[in-house]
Amino acid sequence: MDAALVLDTKGELWAREGRRVKAGEQVAVGVHEDGSEGIYVFAEAFLAHDPTALGGGEFRFMASDVSREKPIDYGVMARILIAERDRGYPVWVCGPALVHSRARADMVWFIENGFVAALLAGNAVAVHDIEASMYGTTLGMTGSGETTVGGHGLHMRAINRVRAAGSIAQAVQRGEITGGIMHACVMRDVPFVLCGSIRDDGPLPDVYTDIAAAQDAMRAHAVKATMAILIATALHAIATGNMLPAFVTEADGTLRELATICVDSSEFVVSKLKDRGTHQAFGVVTNAQDFMHILRLYVERELDARGLTRPTAQAAATTGIGR
Repeated sequence: MDAALVLDTKGELWAREGRRVKAGEQVAVGVHEDGSEGIYVFAEAFLAHDPTALGGGEFRFMASDVSREKPIDYGVMARILIAERDRGYPVWVCGPALVHSRARADMVWFIENGFVAALLAGNAVAVHDIEASMYGTTLGMTGSGETTVGGHGLHMRAINRVRAAGSIAQAVQRGEITGGIMHACVMRDVPFVLCGSIRDDGPLPDVYTDIAAAQDAMRAHAVKATMAILIATALHAIATGNMLPAFVTEADGTLRELATICVDSSEFVVSKLKDRGTHQAFGVVTNAQDFMHILRLYVERELDARGLTRPTAQAAATTGIGR
């Protein structure tokens, strides 16, 4: 998505962003979409040969339209997530609503149990999560949604404490951050990319304020992704979707669709993501809290059914999580 097909001097084709195309390079262009000239886009590569049939791949339930009335197969998502934990690189993209809701603890659980290979988010996700760790509030609100006296300034106090420490990791090491999503990422050595915007408070010292550098940092994980879970963030979901490959190459050279799940309380976000080129995205129209609670329940059930051990206890002993 958002790339040009460039033919280099060696006769090799590359998909390059517009900002990386240089003067004099040969770029493939086209007007017609029927394949008569230019570039032919085949968006149904992983569907059944019969155009009237539903999807024929492992992730076939993604063929349904986006609607809050469609059934959600959490069992399928749980099995795919467990498989990708063991063989692949599941990337999570989160918005601050995940932190404001009571889904924060569930996100920590997924990180501690190895289901998150990389976390992509904005400055707000880290700030509000760290504020919750330090002061028990997010933007001055308690877990029950009540405002606190002086709470409007707690997120700035949290930012300043992290800036004084030098980084999120150093704040964790110094005991300034004792729990939460960012704490779990540091303790489990899960890479995270935090991107800034013009409206950010602070921002935190780990945040990319150069959008081109942020895009490169996100792409480094997007190209390795074998599964993507996008939760409660329209802009980050679309940005990541534009970087994701449509398929994953197996060890035997065969291709399979890259499982992509987009969760939001509005159908608009999922529809927008699909309209911008992420055809394989499956939409879950619900709030972040419910999705995370239910997905965790199904993952735990699947692990128990398979007799698989949950690595949380072992991880806590080796990394200090939970101490």
